[in-house]
Amino acid sequence: MRTLLNIIWLLLSGFWLFCGYLLAGVLLCIPIITIPWAIASFRIGLYALWPFGRDVVSRPNAGAFSFIGNVIWFVLAGWWLAIGHIVSGVALCVTIIGIPMGIADFKMIPISLSPLGKEVVDRDNGPFASARR
Repeated sequence: MRTLLNIIWLLLSGFWLFCGYLLAGVLLCIPIITIPWAIASFRIGLYALWPFGRDVVSRPNAGAFSFIGNVIWFVLAGWWLAIGHIVSGVALCVTIIGIPMGIADFKMIPISLSPLGKEVVDRDNGPFASARR
């Protein structure tokens, strides 16, 4: 089921969201000081490309630098990407088939606003996989 949802997601909005994250990452690579944010953009872009079956978890060792980095990220690219998720989520919720994907799109808004200090893990192999079984 995850594969089917991911394929439909990829065709309807995943590719375009990935392109947005890719563009943000490339633009953030231009000034050398923002390369860590570019790497975060590429990482979250891959998650936006194929989200079902993966989760976002907070890293326990993330500290004040992640918070400061997320504030800078919000100013540089976060709010644009969040608007993209809102627009595509609303468009997906117009149809009955798209409602689960629209909800998944809305769930990506927090990580698009603050990606530093978070990690994308496979649902079956992540740190909390044994607790779910």
